Amino acid sequence: MAQKMTEAAWRAFVSEGTRTAKVATVRADGSPHIAPVWFVLDGGDVVFNTGAATVKGRNLARDGRVALCVDDERPPFSFAVLQGRVQLSEDPAELLRWATRIAARYVGEEKAEEFGARNAVPGELLVRVTVEKATAMADLTA
Repeated sequence: MAQKMTEAAWRAFVSEGTRTAKVATVRADGSPHIAPVWFVLDGGDVVFNTGAATVKGRNLARDGRVALCVDDERPPFSFAVLQGRVQLSEDPAELLRWATRIAARYVGEEKAEEFGARNAVPGELLVRVTVEKATAMADLTA
């Protein structure tokens, strides 16, 4: 039977392995946009980076509301939907530090510096989402 995840459980769930987040933003015309991102948790925040000129980058600069969905597509299926508001930064040192940390999760420590440097260039944004609401369920088909 499906179970609501505690805060500790959803934090562990979204941090497991190399799960990506699907990030939903609001376009200027009010329609939704969704895109996958690599991310890490930092305390109560979700941190990822994106290009300032991308659809999601432009959307977040204009309207800081965001929702992220992280799921396990294998039975018995689980998900976490996180909603909040973003803070954007273009600080080169901060961007490099976080891009490298995010890369370590997805490509391993041995390639983290290479990917971090590639993703911490002018035109990139560091996105910090303060989670205001979390809806997370585990074992949907158990």
